[in-house]
Amino acid sequence: MSMQKIKENIYFVGAIDWDRKLFDELISLPDGTSYNSYLIKGSEKTALLDSVDPPMYGTLAGNLKELDLSSIDYIISHHAEQDHSGSLPELVKAYPESRIVTNDRCKSMLVDLLLIPESRFLVVEDGDTISLGDKTLQFIFTPWVHWPETMSTYLKEDKILFSCDFFGSHYASSELFVRDEKKIYNAAKRYYAEIMMPFRTNIIKNLDKIKDLDIEIIAPSHGQLYDKIDFIVNAYKEWSSDKVKNEVIIPYISMHGSTEKMVEYFKESLIRSGITVKVFHLTESDIGELAMALVDAATVVIATPTVLAGPHPNMVYAAYLVKALRPKLKFISIIGSYGWGGKTVDILSDIISTLKAEIIEPVIIKGYPKEADFQMLDKLAERIINRHREIFVED
Repeated sequence: MSMQKIKENIYFVGAIDWDRKLFDELISLPDGTSYNSYLIKGSEKTALLDSVDPPMYGTLAGNLKELDLSSIDYIISHHAEQDHSGSLPELVKAYPESRIVTNDRCKSMLVDLLLIPESRFLVVEDGDTISLGDKTLQFIFTPWVHWPETMSTYLKEDKILFSCDFFGSHYASSELFVRDEKKIYNAAKRYYAEIMMPFRTNIIKNLDKIKDLDIEIIAPSHGQLYDKIDFIVNAYKEWSSDKVKNEVIIPYISMHGSTEKMVEYFKESLIRSGITVKVFHLTESDIGELAMALVDAATVVIATPTVLAGPHPNMVYAAYLVKALRPKLKFISIIGSYGWGGKTVDILSDIISTLKAEIIEPVIIKGYPKEADFQMLDKLAERIINRHREIFVED
């Protein structure tokens, strides 16, 4: 996509990556992504905010050429991760008079990651400002969204918050601003779930830090821009809050049908009580969908067969993912079956032990479920139902 005007003398000059399907060799990108770079022309100086992923440098360079710039005075680096910073070495060559403006921690990372000479940097502190003449940039440190060095920039006169990964979404579109809020809500929630959720307490702190700014536009580093900011700010407040929903998430794998039969029976017991149940067959489901469900759910029940005396390897990965994402779960349990023995519960319990969630006694059975096994599943369902009743007020 070519350069687009946001406001007078403020431009989107980044790149849309329509075809990228995997991020960090881990995160699925069903809607592609974008690498948002912004150019601000002041009456005296010019600033470029962030670069693009290195394979997309040609697009950025073409957009800057289209603006017919005589120079770039400042290159603002909000975040050292290479999808934002990776083209900086090319930019400092193309614009030798420019200074890279960032915080001290980000500077150290950029020196290590990209081998940029320290002499090219201008280090700023939280709250510092730089004047471009008729436009003023204020730097706001927003650490741990999602790296420790991340910061944002507030353009005072135009009331734009350039928020880096904060409020972002992996979404490729030729439309600059959000117009389909339902679509972007899901894309932004997936982004939050996979990237931001482990840093929920920091999200809350940084939301508080920007609440008094007069913001008309939020311009993140991925996805579309928001000119109706309450939509995304309120979503982040909800996702990062302590509030959970009356939902049970059941990720499962079944090799010969025993665990699947347990899941089918167990979910019906929960549904009859009014609990929303979301089941994810891990050999078929998009792991990003599971991450999104974890944002709100009160309970997760891991369902797995026993393989070589332990849980199925894919379920070990899912349990580790739950541990890494640190959702605001209240309860967690395990169900499954085995043939001759094993330590499925011990292994999974060790993985999830750091979560601030009550572990409800698991149900692990031998072979295909029988009447006594279904009764144990009924008891587990009843325990979960009672726990949910304790935290959810009836309408």
